[in-house]
Amino acid sequence: MPDYMIHLDALEVSMGLGIHPEERANPQRVRIDVSMTCRYAAVPEDRIDAVVDYDFLRTGIHALVQSRHFELQEVLCEDVAALALRDPRVVQVRVRSMKQDVYPDARVGCEIIRTLTNMQE
Repeated sequence: MPDYMIHLDALEVSMGLGIHPEERANPQRVRIDVSMTCRYAAVPEDRIDAVVDYDFLRTGIHALVQSRHFELQEVLCEDVAALALRDPRVVQVRVRSMKQDVYPDARVGCEIIRTLTNMQE
């Protein structure tokens, strides 16, 4: 069965994220990168319905970050991973979030890797 890496890179969202009062007062810029390992029964035909369509992921992330304030990047990453793994053809996902404006000289973030079996435990 062939595996394919599908990437959604550099998705920049404005969202509530953080524990500090200034982070709670205003949305901040967060970059989200997602890589999904997708497994298909055979080499896919040249049709969108034959593969994982990354539009569902982009749309889902936008809805997720608008739905609530997240305290921790770890929780944000877990929720994005769970979203990606809803499609049974996604067997592994890597999610990275980066706060863009916390420090003037650095970005801060979190990265996780989850597999379909991790999420079912």
